[in-house]
Amino acid sequence: MGRGTGPPRAASDIPTDSWLARHAPARTLPYIRLARFDRLIGAWILVFPCWWSLVLASPGLIGWDRLLGHALLFFAGAVVMRGAGCVINDIVDRDIDRRVARTALRPIASGQIGIPAALVFLAVLLALGLWILSSFNRFTMLLAVSSLALVVVYPFMKRITYWPQAWLGLTMTFGALVGFAAERGTLALEAFLLYAGAFFWTLGYDTIYAYADLADDKAAGVKTLSIRLGDRAKPWFTAFYTLAVLMFGAAGYVAGAGWPFWPGLALVYAFLLWQAWAVDLNDPADCMRKFRATRVFGWLLLGALVAGQWAPAR
Repeated sequence: MGRGTGPPRAASDIPTDSWLARHAPARTLPYIRLARFDRLIGAWILVFPCWWSLVLASPGLIGWDRLLGHALLFFAGAVVMRGAGCVINDIVDRDIDRRVARTALRPIASGQIGIPAALVFLAVLLALGLWILSSFNRFTMLLAVSSLALVVVYPFMKRITYWPQAWLGLTMTFGALVGFAAERGTLALEAFLLYAGAFFWTLGYDTIYAYADLADDKAAGVKTLSIRLGDRAKPWFTAFYTLAVLMFGAAGYVAGAGWPFWPGLALVYAFLLWQAWAVDLNDPADCMRKFRATRVFGWLLLGALVAGQWAPAR
């Protein structure tokens, strides 16, 4: 490929061979695809900060049965609320999505679901999310509900700034505060440090994701960090991920994590550096593979936090 031609365009991101695609009633498939229930990578990304902060707030992991119950509730909530976020995003972005190869077949952009039906579906998802949230303390409920403002504004950011990933970082990682509040009923410095680390982590992985749409985003006039960084992205990824790990380390230190946390954090950093430098930014398929590998990172950091809190330093 010539240097000036840009990367090839990504194919549609809708899986056609998933279990749900094969077995779900045909009438429900557009709604399943609208909420991304057939590809849960976004839900995993949403739930990991909740899980990390649950563990961070629990030195010695005392009350593990309660922690497990909260973790399951957060996963269910992440699936539902990520679905709600996708509905909002797809309503706002429907005209842009029609001009991007990866998103052109999404149910709203392709006309499979109209706006009124999408709004009804959104109301159902929000009601489910509120029902799940009612299992937690009042402070956690209020904190989580406040994050909806971030969710609603996010789709407009790509029209305003080349740094929409920064707003997404505030939005998708808000669980770093919510999970801590669910366990402690309040917030502390380590929760904000974890939130800061997750923010910088998002700047890295979501920009990799954006490179899959680089050619179409340019054609559609969309602003994104991948366009701003061009072929200078990998040093930026390294900077983002280094800041993320420093913040994660500071959170662990303030929380009194034991020594097993530190070799675990070193492994986390090694994984992030691999993701940053191994990705082929001119190959949309590889960008998507490296983006999906983010789930591995989530488990690695969770493991490091569990190990550190199992044997806290104080």
